[in-house]
Order: sequence, then structure tokens, then C-alpha cells
Amino acid sequence: MSNNEKRNNFKRISGKRMEDTIEKFRLIGNLANTSNYEYTSMDVERIFNTLRRELFAQEKKFKSKINQNKIYSW
Repeated sequence: MSNNEKRNNFKRISGKRMEDTIEKFRLIGNLANTSNYEYTSMDVERIFNTLRRELFAQEKKFKSKINQNKIYSW
């Protein structure tokens, strides 16, 4: 597969996955509606700590690949 094909696949798939993820985040936000749900501050902390931890783990994957491909010239 050529680099151009890989790039196009990344753009196509990442766009769709981002849309899906943002929608899921909005659905989590719907849980803040106290007319329908009851929660504690501990519940909220648990949700957002988990999301931050997972987001950071995925970001590290991307950054490690970028750093592997860097060429340093002195």
C-alpha cells in the first residue's frame, strides 16, 4: 500500500471515528441531567479520570510513533 493510500485511509477512518467518539462524549454528558439520573461527585470523578487516562494512553501511542520517525541533525 502506498503512502498516499495510507494517508487517505487515515483521514477517512479517523474522521468517522472522531465523529463517533464525540457523539459518545455527548451521550456521557447527557448523564448530567438530574431529572433522569442521580450521581455523586465520586461517580463524576471516576468517569472523567477514566476518560483522561484512556485519552492519554492513546495519545502516547501516536507520540511514540512520531518520535520514532524523527530524524535529528546536529
